[in-house]
Amino acid sequence: MSDPEEAEAEDRGPAQRAAGEVDAGRPAAAAEPGAGGGGARLRRFLSYLALAGPGLIAANAGNDAGGIATYASAGAQFRYRTLLFMVVVTVALVVVQEMSARLGAYTGKGLAALIREEFSVRVAGFALLCLVVANTGLVVSEFAGIGAAMELFHVSRYISIPAFAAAIWAVVVFSSYSYAERVFLLLSLVFLTYPLAALLGHPHWATVANNTVIPHFTADRDFIFLGVALIGTTITPYMQLYGAAGVVDRGIGPDEYRYERIDAVSGVIFANVISMFIIIATATAIGGHGPLTSAKDAALALKPVAGAGAEALFGVGLLGASALAGAVVPLSTSYAVSEALGVERSVSRSFAEAPLFLGLFTVQVVVGAAVALRPGSLFRLLLQTQVLQGVITPVILTFILILANRRSVLGEAVNGPRFRKVAWISVAGAAAFAAVYLGQSLLGLVGLGP
Repeated sequence: MSDPEEAEAEDRGPAQRAAGEVDAGRPAAAAEPGAGGGGARLRRFLSYLALAGPGLIAANAGNDAGGIATYASAGAQFRYRTLLFMVVVTVALVVVQEMSARLGAYTGKGLAALIREEFSVRVAGFALLCLVVANTGLVVSEFAGIGAAMELFHVSRYISIPAFAAAIWAVVVFSSYSYAERVFLLLSLVFLTYPLAALLGHPHWATVANNTVIPHFTADRDFIFLGVALIGTTITPYMQLYGAAGVVDRGIGPDEYRYERIDAVSGVIFANVISMFIIIATATAIGGHGPLTSAKDAALALKPVAGAGAEALFGVGLLGASALAGAVVPLSTSYAVSEALGVERSVSRSFAEAPLFLGLFTVQVVVGAAVALRPGSLFRLLLQTQVLQGVITPVILTFILILANRRSVLGEAVNGPRFRKVAWISVAGAAAFAAVYLGQSLLGLVGLGP
């Protein structure tokens, strides 16, 4: 290839290169007939496949230990009442993930770097503090998930949590964790059995449909508590960080963004359909059970699929999802903080070369494992960490929305008037739910709550 051709190839994005490689392997005469028909559609499809990933992975990250516990608890405690709530949350997540991906594609920067550049030091520091607290809460939930999963196999949390914490830390610090990541991701695919379990459980579909389109909310504290947890586990800040960072890392620019937008939106819809099936399956199997107190209770929803092996199947999936996120979430925090401060950030570096990056990762693993070891119900701890996410999430979403509304950041790709209204309603709704919960909690502390 000549120098001008090499330069042109470098300037093209992943989607353009993918389409070009398809044509490069065919004679010119063969490529011409499909230019306006099937050939063009094939190239568009291959271009989408070349970009698919950041949006799908980021959205499905919500179906981790805390997500499974929260969705299962929603079905067990309130049957189908939270389905419409999940539809609304899905719309909000589509809006948020699309903005995050667009920021990454049009600026070439992650959210942490943009916050550092666009806001004052104090404001940026507050945002980073919220992010660290939120993600540390997630790490706690992942280690609680590991403990809950291993208890199904009769292994004490006081053995399993320290052992997995040490293993996850060692894999990340001393070697590549990419192979372990693939293994854990494969194990977590077990949760795709929930849609099948929902179908085999024979729910009353008229009731399901009714609760999906007509509000059946209650104003009691337990419903508000679970609503905040659903927001926290579905629209978690980690997903927005990963969504933007994944777009930047893959070199997706404005020219390819139309494909990445499909990835972001379809990823959210796919992940939340799975989440709603978890609610339906659990509501059908053990609806009215009340708050879940153990992984064993949550596993009952898989009985239509696995029968007597439901506990083992659920345990394998929960372990895989928890171990995967137990490595990736603290790493995402380390990357974000290091990016914001402009210091070295890489798993291939030593502690001497990247002390803040690896030090922050280590602290999160240690704190997450230590908190998960405290006495009490691990499933209750999972829910509590998701509520913490729900309280902090509106803060991070506000920063994302302000950035996406600034023409100085996105130029012509800035939020339009209609999109801006929907986005503000989504963020305000999440904030209002969190405020109501905090208000109820404060009144309860002084003896005035329900």
